[in-house]
Amino acid sequence: MRFHGRVGYVDTVETKPGLWEEKLTFRTYYGDVIRNTKRDSLGSKVNADIQVTNQISIVADPYARDNFFKLRCIEWQGALWSASDVDASQPPRLIISLGGLYNEDLESTSGDSSGDYGT
Repeated sequence: MRFHGRVGYVDTVETKPGLWEEKLTFRTYYGDVIRNTKRDSLGSKVNADIQVTNQISIVADPYARDNFFKLRCIEWQGALWSASDVDASQPPRLIISLGGLYNEDLESTSGDSSGDYGT
């Protein structure tokens, strides 16, 4: 299955003197869904949390290769999912493992800062 979507990277920026905040920026990539599974995580809740254990492989541009440790979330199937693991050991690809829904505050989110990457 093919993938085309936004990948979110977090930078810590100084918004006022002495005040640092995380800023989420997105870049768009192409790639492949190499694992497509889900897992129920009920715990002590009445309703289970939605968890996926998918893996998405993107073709990494220089920015992605140099900043893979800042990768925080990925847009897939109309939702933002947290990136639970990023494997950079198979260049030129990054293998991104997804976890639960990404629930961080998105008010500081900027738009897509670049064009499409990958093939």
